[in-house]
Amino acid sequence: MLLTASACAQNPEVPEVVKTAFSQKFPDAKKVNWDMEDASSWEAEFKLNGMEYSSNFNLKGDWLETEHEIKKSELPTSIKEILDQNFMGFKVKEAEISEKADGTVYELAVEKGEEEWELVFDMDGKLLEKKAIEEDDED
Repeated sequence: MLLTASACAQNPEVPEVVKTAFSQKFPDAKKVNWDMEDASSWEAEFKLNGMEYSSNFNLKGDWLETEHEIKKSELPTSIKEILDQNFMGFKVKEAEISEKADGTVYELAVEKGEEEWELVFDMDGKLLEKKAIEEDDED
């Protein structure tokens, strides 16, 4: 998810089934770094086509999610219009595309002064979720 950072150090014990699943899904990935995301999943950070990605797999090697940052200029017009109408004066700090088995969404972090929000939009630009970001969430 957006603005989450792994607190775990790199661990060379990535299960073979996870590495194999990753290699099959991303055969052209470069500079792959693995972290144990939590007790049940691994995250690979890597470069693909010159862009930075992260992808998560469970311990059985099942793909869970892939995220990559995008520029604000790459957001659909419908999302830009919602930002202009409902978040006037807010700056987009971060924008990502998040792909999961159940669909793809845009995840944004926006801020104005001390006020920060995480916004989730579907691919058609419909706002699905709006969550306040507390300072503690930004580790």
